[in-house]
Amino acid sequence: MKTRATLQELEIFIAIARHLNFRKAAEERNVTPSTLSHTLSNLEQRIGVRLLSRTTRSVSLTEAGRAFLQRIEPAMLDLSLAVDELNDWRSDPRGTLRLNLPRSAEVLYLRTLLLPFRRRYPDIALEVTTSDSFVNIVESGFDAGVRFGEAIPQDMVAIPFGPKLSGAVIASPDFIKRFGAPQHPRELAHFSCIQHRFPSGVNYKWEFSNNGQPLEIAVEGGLTLDNDMMMIEAAGSGEGLAFVIKGLAQSKLDSGELVEVLADFTAPLAGFWLYYPSRKYYSTALRCFIEYLQEFNQKGGLE
Repeated sequence: MKTRATLQELEIFIAIARHLNFRKAAEERNVTPSTLSHTLSNLEQRIGVRLLSRTTRSVSLTEAGRAFLQRIEPAMLDLSLAVDELNDWRSDPRGTLRLNLPRSAEVLYLRTLLLPFRRRYPDIALEVTTSDSFVNIVESGFDAGVRFGEAIPQDMVAIPFGPKLSGAVIASPDFIKRFGAPQHPRELAHFSCIQHRFPSGVNYKWEFSNNGQPLEIAVEGGLTLDNDMMMIEAAGSGEGLAFVIKGLAQSKLDSGELVEVLADFTAPLAGFWLYYPSRKYYSTALRCFIEYLQEFNQKGGLE
């Protein structure tokens, strides 16, 4: 009886083990869930070992499945990288780069960083998924992710993603005309503020610098949103003061649709960072993007 597993079967098993969900694994492999299930069942029957425990509600690895995964996953990664490294012999690198970004980072850098990268490397497919939640990029199949500096997992390599950022407290001219403008961050207690709630459920404390000392203010208000773009729109409609990444509101500030207050108290933000697993080898697509990003950072942007 033939007991050897094909490369396709091993790839399918790893995809299922990674997601513990047949639908998600099928989407990754671009096949139907039934094809995935049939392939794995054939493998289990042929080798005579059950790798997965399956019910109508859950999928989990058996003890044998966990041991098998630990044994083959590094080897499959080395094999994939060996094939990918053939790209180094090409004049036109190819591959796929999968990135996970917060929505605000995509708005800031789609035109200035990501699309120019595509023009430089037209044969590298770029797949961008936006999410403000903390995503496990390894388990979710991403090559790299982008987060604010303080939120980078400690076991990851990180490099700056774009220039340093600053925050801004913004409001509509009509709001300032009706209610006035705060002259010090502590006066925000007397103003209606648009709160920013993180996916964790925690509300953001507005960050300032007061005579060189950090100052955090927990604001109050009847409107709570979960991203800067919505907050900018709400502030423009006169709903209250909002603290946002200044670059996202710059065009409306320049046009006079919004005004900035407390500018003398603003402090630099942690900024976005690209992060990725600390492996010895990386795909050609990721290596090209890292080199491109480093050049982008050195020049403060690329033409």
